[in-house]
Amino acid sequence: MQHLLLNAYNDILESIRSRWFFVYSFVFGAIVVLLFVFGVTESRIMGFTGITRLLITYIQLTMAILPIFILITTVRSVAGDREAGVFEYLLSLPISLSAWFWGKMAGRFVVVFLPVFLALVATATWGVMKGAAVPWAIFLYYSALLFALSWCFLGMGMLISTIARSADVAQGAAFIIWLLLILFLDLILLGLLIREAVNPDLIVAMALANPLQLFRTAAMLLFDAELVLLGPTAYLILDNFGHTGYLLWAIAYPLGLGTLCAWVGYRLFRRGDLP
Repeated sequence: MQHLLLNAYNDILESIRSRWFFVYSFVFGAIVVLLFVFGVTESRIMGFTGITRLLITYIQLTMAILPIFILITTVRSVAGDREAGVFEYLLSLPISLSAWFWGKMAGRFVVVFLPVFLALVATATWGVMKGAAVPWAIFLYYSALLFALSWCFLGMGMLISTIARSADVAQGAAFIIWLLLILFLDLILLGLLIREAVNPDLIVAMALANPLQLFRTAAMLLFDAELVLLGPTAYLILDNFGHTGYLLWAIAYPLGLGTLCAWVGYRLFRRGDLP
């Protein structure tokens, strides 16, 4: 455990020293600042005002930006160390491969989740200072959603990084996976439904297997309890999960998927790098 924590701490320090961390932190900080500057908290859309409106906008922007940032920065971890010849040096030290792998993942998670969460905290702090009503239940659930989404794509990134034999290949694979997940939000699934006459239930199941779609739908469910925007699809979701059940599933599934990807990556890592 000590070696795991030390490796996590080392990864955090390396990430803070790198340029991508400052760019990453600046992006999410700038999003919140711009939302304040352009008066999103003063607008009224569909009855949502103040901090609630800002949270809606922030969470939708995060859904598009956060996954690609995590994937691109994470996939270089194992693949980059392999190219740099770090593994040979690693195997000569009294540290287990499990402590190195899970320590790197723990440290990377702190680095990718903290800026996003702090931006969310800044939103709530501003609301309290201005005397605005802060929807604490929504704030806490959004924090849990961001936690689950970060862990999910971090696990995917570690798996890709373990499989790829170079950092360039890993980055290309990460971008393609992100692009496919974005396309599967609507475009590809709608095309399958129209052109191939695929069973709508199967289409919905495929959509909900996409962590981005799950994240988006759960965020909608907090403000639209009947999921009116989804049309007939809402009946299938609510009948099978229920309101509370779906909100819990939207957190449990990404956590499980990220853990599974990380575990598979770890097994492949041990098999490929043990002497």
